Amino acid sequence: MQSHRLSQLLGASAACLSLWAAPLTLSHSATYLTLGISEGTSGGLDHAQAIAKYEGLANVLAKSLGQKVNVVFVREFKALETGMKEARFDFVMARPSDYPARAMRDFGYRFVASALPDGQCLIVVPKDSKITSLEGIRGQRLVMPEQISYMSRLCRAEMRENKVLPGKDNVKYVREQGAVTFYLQNKLADVGALASYSGAAAKWTQEGQTVLFKGKPQPYFPMVASARISPAQIAQVQRSLVEMGSEESGQAVFKTIGVQKFDISTEQRLRDLLPFLEKPETP
Repeated sequence: MQSHRLSQLLGASAACLSLWAAPLTLSHSATYLTLGISEGTSGGLDHAQAIAKYEGLANVLAKSLGQKVNVVFVREFKALETGMKEARFDFVMARPSDYPARAMRDFGYRFVASALPDGQCLIVVPKDSKITSLEGIRGQRLVMPEQISYMSRLCRAEMRENKVLPGKDNVKYVREQGAVTFYLQNKLADVGALASYSGAAAKWTQEGQTVLFKGKPQPYFPMVASARISPAQIAQVQRSLVEMGSEESGQAVFKTIGVQKFDISTEQRLRDLLPFLEKPETP
């Protein structure tokens, strides 16, 4: 049975790879719809694992719409951006959240839902730090995720709004969020920035370290739909996503994909995200 299951997954993976390689011209009369999934740089899945992880969610969409839904795993941000621009996906569920936000603003996608809990920028210091307020980070050595990353941009936007942006020479950018806590624990930096939903942030709080500041909650892991999906169909999907929380099978899907539930009320907050991120740091 295990070998049969493996064959199914490998076959589905190959199908998804072929699907991605060819231009998509899907319509509502097509035999299947596509759900593009991106877990950002934190995801370590291959195609077969992604299909197994998200097939339960795809089945919920399929049951709601009466059409088969295939999972297409997208590892690279460039491929995700191109796929959304060319409307290769009927649905997209992606993190970081600025990609679905751009799909809505620039590529004609419509909001469906976001996942809970929301995502936040966390400004953190070691528990023995003498820094006790956000204002106290001025002039301190700051370590953040990669400069181009969503969370780094979000944290810089929060600091901009609170008028505590650090000087260029005071910031060290690192590739992994785990490196942020490494720098702090080894006294290589005084203040760090983390994503609230990261493993590094969970471990930091479990160890009793200090979270100095929590930014404004932002929609997490949003789902959006292409213009091929009608408003009536989106409403059907939204009802199904909300109802998942009251069903045992739905709870199992939530657990598998790592979210608590879906929130269909966050459209305006997702639309407000890009203006917040893109506001100039200086007049």
